Amino acid sequence: MDEIDRLSEFLQRLTPLSRSCLLSELERLELCGIDMPGSPEIQSRLRAEFRKDGSTQARATSPSRYFFAPLELFLIDGAPEHPNMGRISRNTLTPIWEWICRDLLPTMARDYIKAINDQVAANNPKEVLKIASTFQTKVVKVLESTFASAESTEFARGKLAQYTASRTAFDDVRKMQHVLRAGNVLTKFNEKLPEKIAKFDDGRVAQITAQLDAFGKANAEALPFALALVARRLATPWQLSRLATKAAASKSAADIAATPYACVVHMVLDRLDDKRLALRIALRHNRVLVARDLLAEIYDTEYSLKVRIDGIEGHEWGIRLQQLMDAIAALVSAEVARFPSNVGHILGSRRLRSHDTLGGKLTYLAWKGRDAVQEGAAAFRKLIGQT
Repeated sequence: MDEIDRLSEFLQRLTPLSRSCLLSELERLELCGIDMPGSPEIQSRLRAEFRKDGSTQARATSPSRYFFAPLELFLIDGAPEHPNMGRISRNTLTPIWEWICRDLLPTMARDYIKAINDQVAANNPKEVLKIASTFQTKVVKVLESTFASAESTEFARGKLAQYTASRTAFDDVRKMQHVLRAGNVLTKFNEKLPEKIAKFDDGRVAQITAQLDAFGKANAEALPFALALVARRLATPWQLSRLATKAAASKSAADIAATPYACVVHMVLDRLDDKRLALRIALRHNRVLVARDLLAEIYDTEYSLKVRIDGIEGHEWGIRLQQLMDAIAALVSAEVARFPSNVGHILGSRRLRSHDTLGGKLTYLAWKGRDAVQEGAAAFRKLIGQT
């Protein structure tokens, strides 16, 4: 009881913003697989204070929620420690907000919070949005000045590190800057996209590519976020890679890497890494059926990348893919090893690898046959053109 009392006394000495930041950081560490002594008790107490519904995901207070509103379409739950191009971790918002309020613009942030709270109390939503937009513009301008020199950039990085140990938090600040600077341009691009893209065939790829080309001409830094918006419409994440493979001269990794949208392969790998983290959490909590579905999606992504990119094994994409699949295999092996060898485990079923079945292998051969025909036709046209 003495330890609990001391813990309660320590937590109460912190500001509400610091306690909220502490909760987000402890949850981030837990999602990363790092066990902190006493963390469950602290998280329980802090959730009781900040999240009346017991939610394990951070939910911003009103002033910060209005400030971060333009980022909502790009937020992802969990605690990914890889770059995740075009997306921002929700768990980094709390430390970023505290950094803004304490170090970046303390006086303006204090005035902003008061103004927002006053207008919310007065039920004036239009004025709330206007105040938030003005403060967003101020933050962007200060960030531009901060990032203008290596010295000020490193100073800012060090300040932010006081609020979180996340390796990606500072990258998320830069992403936030790009999204806020783009303003309504991303919103308008999003509105022009179809609600769902059930079939990402050649015609649809050409249409989306044209939209992306037009967007990127004036908003190059925000292009990854436009790609992320496209990914949200797709039936499966790996389909995003077609923006690169369809534009390439051939299926070789080198030709695909030379296309304007080669970055989408990295984005597909980012999402594969997200699924690896989700798989680990599912297994930790004995959610075997969730793990099964995740594993099936993981295998489909692996297969799709390998069948559509020749020579991927020797490319940086293939190296990262193999590292991810090795880590996933280790998770599955550890889970299966918990059961006797004579007891079958659902995660060890070959059915999860649909491409390993007879139908899957026939599909693979059909793909290869089609590729050979197309490459032969292209070579023939080139030969005729030279004569």
